[in-house]
Amino acid sequence: MSLPLPADLVDGRAFVAGRRQEVGEGEPRPDVDPSTGQVFAHVPQAGAADVDRAVRAARTAHEAGAWREMPVLERQRILSAMADALRARTLDLARLVARESGMPMHAARFIEVPMAADAFDFFAAAGTLVHGHTLPFSLPGATTRYLTFTERRPVGVAALITPWNFPLLMPAWKVAAALASGSVAVLKPAPETPLTALALALAAQEAGLPEGTLTVLPGGDDAGAALVAHPGVDKVALTGEVATGRAVARAAADGPKRVALELGGKSPNIVFADADLDEAVAGALFGVFFNSGQVCQAGSRILVQREVADEFARRFADRAAELVVGGAEDEMTDLGPLVSAAQRERVLGHVARARREGAGELLLGGEEPLSVAGHEGGFFVAPTVFAGVDPASALAQQEVFGPVAAILPFADEEEAVRIANGTMYGLAAAVWTRDVRRALTVARALEAGTVWVNAYQVLTPTAPFGGLKASGYGKELGMEGVLGYLDTKSVIVDLNPSALQYF
Repeated sequence: MSLPLPADLVDGRAFVAGRRQEVGEGEPRPDVDPSTGQVFAHVPQAGAADVDRAVRAARTAHEAGAWREMPVLERQRILSAMADALRARTLDLARLVARESGMPMHAARFIEVPMAADAFDFFAAAGTLVHGHTLPFSLPGATTRYLTFTERRPVGVAALITPWNFPLLMPAWKVAAALASGSVAVLKPAPETPLTALALALAAQEAGLPEGTLTVLPGGDDAGAALVAHPGVDKVALTGEVATGRAVARAAADGPKRVALELGGKSPNIVFADADLDEAVAGALFGVFFNSGQVCQAGSRILVQREVADEFARRFADRAAELVVGGAEDEMTDLGPLVSAAQRERVLGHVARARREGAGELLLGGEEPLSVAGHEGGFFVAPTVFAGVDPASALAQQEVFGPVAAILPFADEEEAVRIANGTMYGLAAAVWTRDVRRALTVARALEAGTVWVNAYQVLTPTAPFGGLKASGYGKELGMEGVLGYLDTKSVIVDLNPSALQYF
């Protein structure tokens, strides 16, 4: 039986203007535990009127200047205090992440929560490094007459729309970057995981963030659409599906508003014959089965050189069969449930289609829901492995977002790169080889925003993260993450005591 969560972590009221507020006029949305299928909380859903009030409050706070005009070292201290507040509640937050999203407890405790805190620490420091530049003035006969410099200014009100798969980390990446710039943030988390995002509001209160600087609005698609369309919003940052990203970009164009999109991927994990196969198998398992495959950069296409493809597939399937599928709050669980019944059906539909179309040989798993003892109502899918997959098949082209691996054979570097780049996505990729020349050559040729060599799915807040092609544009993390919430102003000063006489 799951232990009860602290009362403040299951309070689903919105966080607006520095305090909890009731929103919505309809019925609250049930918050479902994916491990059991049981409702454990109810969360009010913001409507268009709530969005309008929240954005107006955020705009008022920004124009008042309490945050953007605060000394930068004081802002740094507050963001670092938010990191400390998250770390202080690691165990409770990890339980909430597991309860609400189905992420296994050990992943929530040792990856999700610590990395969210790390994001606030990094951006606390990064915000102190935001500055303009002095520039040479280039005009014949006037190169010393003018002083030219730039300054960075916060973009204003940032609307942040985040997914359910990393319910604390994705909001933390966006909120911390926006706040580090001096902007204010209005966060609309996924309707499946609102309580975890609201935990950031608790950390903000504890750290002393000025009222109105951070708003958290639980709600569905209507609230998201109202937020994107609101004239008081200056920038929209979304992590979500490609179709959602296109709709957001179209709606924001009417502003026009700045937009940053991270839209998922179908990432290739390339294993050459000279790679250490034990290491490559371990890396590929983490690449595709971490968080039950519900990861935007999941290495769901495993490209393996033909000489070792059969051996790799056998080892990989054997190791995958040993993974423990269970309740998310069980410390022994490797793969938890998918986030919802709808997501489970979507993933199983991909598997069924792959079998019907003969996309590859099914080595493990299948198209039936998995029943887990003690969690019969949970949304479980067994680890599933296909080998000999056709690169043109739907299984190799479409994002499954579940624990489904497709192993694709290739002959040489040229074919590996062609297959790897042969989808509409370009989020991440990896290369496994002992040959440094090959690793660097292939990494350079891959159309991906992040490329790992002899590793997979390891991220640092100091390095930018984001995709190419249909995987979106704009960057999370790194200094690029802060710069995305800043405008640049150029200032040109005539140093000559007499103004230039043109006429």
